[in-house]
Amino acid sequence: MTAGPAAGPGPAEAPLEAFAAAVQSALDEDLAGGDPTSGLLAADTDAVLAARAAGVVAGLPAVDLTLAGTARRLGLRRASFRPDLHDGARVAAGGVIGRLTGPARVVLAAERSMLNLLGHLSGVATLTARFVAAVDGTGAVVRDSRKTLPGLRRLEKYAVRRGGGQNHRMSLGDALLVKDNHIRAAGGLAAAVAAARALRPDLELEVEVETLDEVAEALALGCDLLLLDNMDLATMAKAVAMASGLARTEASGGITLASARAVAETGVDFIAVGALTHSAPALDIGLDWQDPRE
Repeated sequence: MTAGPAAGPGPAEAPLEAFAAAVQSALDEDLAGGDPTSGLLAADTDAVLAARAAGVVAGLPAVDLTLAGTARRLGLRRASFRPDLHDGARVAAGGVIGRLTGPARVVLAAERSMLNLLGHLSGVATLTARFVAAVDGTGAVVRDSRKTLPGLRRLEKYAVRRGGGQNHRMSLGDALLVKDNHIRAAGGLAAAVAAARALRPDLELEVEVETLDEVAEALALGCDLLLLDNMDLATMAKAVAMASGLARTEASGGITLASARAVAETGVDFIAVGALTHSAPALDIGLDWQDPRE
């Protein structure tokens, strides 16, 4: 089963320029007035990043970038980071993610910014991994949506891939997705599909459908992918059967960890879960540091 042209880059491709931009923004906020509290410290320190809960790690490039940016802004020697794990790795509660060595001022001034990014992205990866596990063996692919935090889309979608999911559109220009409001504005499904095909015949065309009559109409129009929106399981299974051999299908609308497997067992190709990015709780990660005098 393939995810089509909107699947996004592979999981190993960390978007380093997006990490750099996010770190710069975070440090603009956190170090706007320097860090007078950390100015009390002069010694070097050793510290570890440790998981307080089990999960999947994502966002490690942010650590080095944050340490380097913090040192540069404070005019200090940078601290070093040695990861024990890699993005996409599972970590147990209490597990060490990586080790930091260097000026205590730099480590503590960088702490909140790097933990915010690392915890958030690891939370996205962890929730994604739970959905992937919930549908394991069904053939259904879990993927995200554009319901992302402004400025963090590429990073959140990277974290989804690290959790074992796939990406839907990175931006509006990646594929045609004709939804209910497009259909109403165009004057009907047929008119909306015709207009979309005329504008960009090179792009995959996905159409949102809510009833079996709409499924039949979309199939007759030759749509590539049907977005089965808020259908009950029985209706969804019938829609999948109707589309077999004609179009792929994607379930959407309030799908939870508790309902994901039943949805997958209808035979859909994809399960769209906006919660992967807009509602993932951060993975609790802490910085445990050692006083060099001990």
